Amino acid sequence: MPEETRGTKILRGDPKKAIIKLSIPLMIAMLVQSIYNLADGIWVAGLGPQALAAIGLFFPIFMILIAIAAGISVGASSVVAQKVGEKNKSGADTAASISMLLSLIIGIIITFVFALSIKPILKLVGAQAETLNLSLEYAMILIYSIVLLMFNNVANGILRGEGDTKRAMIAIAAGSFLNILLDPIFIYVLKLGVKGAAVATVISIGVSTFLIGRWLFWKKDTYVSFKLSFDSQILKQILKIGIPASLAQITMSVAMYVLNIFVIAAGGDYGIAIFTSAWRVINFGTVPLIGMAMAVTSVTGAAFGERNIQKLETAHVYAVKIGLLIGVGIMSIILIFSPYIAKIFTYSKGGSSIYNDLVVALRVMSLFLPGTPFGMFTSSMFQGIGQGFKSLLATILRTIVMQVVFSWFFVYILNLGLLGVWLGIVLGNASSAFITFSWGRFVVKGLREKLLEVCQGG
Repeated sequence: MPEETRGTKILRGDPKKAIIKLSIPLMIAMLVQSIYNLADGIWVAGLGPQALAAIGLFFPIFMILIAIAAGISVGASSVVAQKVGEKNKSGADTAASISMLLSLIIGIIITFVFALSIKPILKLVGAQAETLNLSLEYAMILIYSIVLLMFNNVANGILRGEGDTKRAMIAIAAGSFLNILLDPIFIYVLKLGVKGAAVATVISIGVSTFLIGRWLFWKKDTYVSFKLSFDSQILKQILKIGIPASLAQITMSVAMYVLNIFVIAAGGDYGIAIFTSAWRVINFGTVPLIGMAMAVTSVTGAAFGERNIQKLETAHVYAVKIGLLIGVGIMSIILIFSPYIAKIFTYSKGGSSIYNDLVVALRVMSLFLPGTPFGMFTSSMFQGIGQGFKSLLATILRTIVMQVVFSWFFVYILNLGLLGVWLGIVLGNASSAFITFSWGRFVVKGLREKLLEVCQGG
């Protein structure tokens, strides 16, 4: 195993260059994955409303599984990056090995639990008759692939942690492109229906995992190597970051559920149609920011491990500045082209009735994007320095507290209807972004003072 790789050199070098070089591959990976998610929905839509409903019922459950896998992945990425910054290869190897073992253990436990409980869970959320059967067919295939899913996410996190975002991108993009190609074959050519969509997903994850496994275990040209070792402190570090990261993703789903209630109260099914369409566009707009957020975790993690607080601060602030430019750019595009974007979702005869309101929703909610980097990247910085609970609190502040409270106030107190929900989301995000960014600056200042005390004491 090399003592230093291109990725570790980037992590230990100029923080501004590191943010850019590590962000671009991850932005591309997230973009490709978003295109796959859209294509997957389009292919399944051809099977009819029952198939869509069947997959839709399992989707929130699957997102919880993804959240668990992504959380451990963030923990692995952060701790490996810290060890790279410390130039502690043995520690990085141990962190990678423990993370992989953790992914297998948690994957096996989750598989066992959900294999036994998925049917009553689906019934609890309202699945019945043919829809229940279709949902079970789809769900069981994915449930039995949870170990693979966990392994894939954590292995990808390890690559990000050692600064190898190029190969992390290749693995994600290869799996996503393959899934897009396999969906119509398994769904329609082989006539497997919803089962075909699930099989295509599993095969794609398998190919992505094979690529990462080849790099990590066979080619062995990565920075980390794997060994039979255990360190309770490193395990605690991974879980201290990973568990809050998983919970943070789950809180986002909870917030969206509550916001849906407000939307229904303000506009019924008509409002849901508008919200679903507009939010899909806004979410697509956050894709490059999510890619950059992953890079922030790795770069700040390495700077923290190096005990270079100036480099840490530079990486955080520079990322926010670039993210702000990206957010303003995407917002401007949505503001200008919202009448044309809205037509994509309203081309049917019935859909034309929501056109004008959808244009308004797109224009108002596009204001969500410029403030997003301040909160999102500060949360990522908290993860990078191993303070996962602060990251969780920042996410709860943005989703559960600010966005929900503002929306509730505008809808139920000021009676602004659907506009109240859109304004609540935007103002809630903006206010929480200001608080979180200020908090992050305060935390970094505290780290600098603490390091200074240690140096003076030494």
